[in-house]
Amino acid sequence: MTKIKTAIIGAAGYTGGELLRILVHHPSCELVYIHSNSQKGKKIDEVHPDLIGDSDLVFTDEVKTTGLDAVFLGLPHGQAKAFLAENKFDDQTVIIDLSTDFRDESNGFLYGLPEVNASQTGQAKRIANPGCFATGIQLALAPAIAAGLAKSDIHITGITGSTGAGKKLSETTHFSQRNQNVSVYKLFTHQHLKEISQTFGQLQTGFDQHLLFVPYRGNFSRGIWVTAYFPFEGSLEEAYKIYHDFYQNAAFTHVSEKDIDLKQVVSTNKCIVHLKKEAGQLVIYSAIDNLLKGASGQAVQNYNLAFGLNEKEGLRLKSVAF
Repeated sequence: MTKIKTAIIGAAGYTGGELLRILVHHPSCELVYIHSNSQKGKKIDEVHPDLIGDSDLVFTDEVKTTGLDAVFLGLPHGQAKAFLAENKFDDQTVIIDLSTDFRDESNGFLYGLPEVNASQTGQAKRIANPGCFATGIQLALAPAIAAGLAKSDIHITGITGSTGAGKKLSETTHFSQRNQNVSVYKLFTHQHLKEISQTFGQLQTGFDQHLLFVPYRGNFSRGIWVTAYFPFEGSLEEAYKIYHDFYQNAAFTHVSEKDIDLKQVVSTNKCIVHLKKEAGQLVIYSAIDNLLKGASGQAVQNYNLAFGLNEKEGLRLKSVAF
């Protein structure tokens, strides 16, 4: 079988490292080169020591734009547009961007949330991978929005692991600050709200409810836990039917009628959703791994869709469990 000739631009960070961990073992992928300006000349296991014995690739700062079937962009937010303006890839090369730059579906990019846009992804050559909080929130609420269940403002909280802030050290990712600590940031103004509202407008014409989102920094490395709720007059059984029907064909999003926890999804590409009905509110929990379903795993899921592969190819990953 002819393999998909693939490159990763920006392969030294957390999301780039997760892409490498998946793609070096992906049966349909041939990694042609891995790019990093800061790590050029280093072997893959010098930058990602856990990959010792898995690949002999060496980081390069050269960008080759021809002879590629697919390119992943793992660049910092705000740099992807400039990079593509300077480096012209073939029109038939599938480009999957993991930054915020094209999530408004500008420049011909499709917003790549598979649970909503999978049918379009198979024809797409430019795919904007959703954000991590955006994924957790959208998967928690998409069935409810599509069914018109939320008729007033929606209250949302979400807590993310420290890897959600990227590999570059900052005060809020430093162990001494993060450990045994929780803090709020970007109250009601998180940048992912734009892409979430975009999707909800696609699912429900005229959607205009406020999304009152409180994001928390958690004192753990990876994972996102989302809690969302709104007034709901129906029964829990009715809500579960709507959710089961919406996700019946989803490869990685599962609706659980039992209580869930974060470790069920860490190190996997799964999203698990659980519902409760309390005090006249429909309460939805969702859990994802911020680096996998919230970033690199979902990017590979979109890669699989774009090339007509099984969505789960290369993504049958094991949770940490305990």
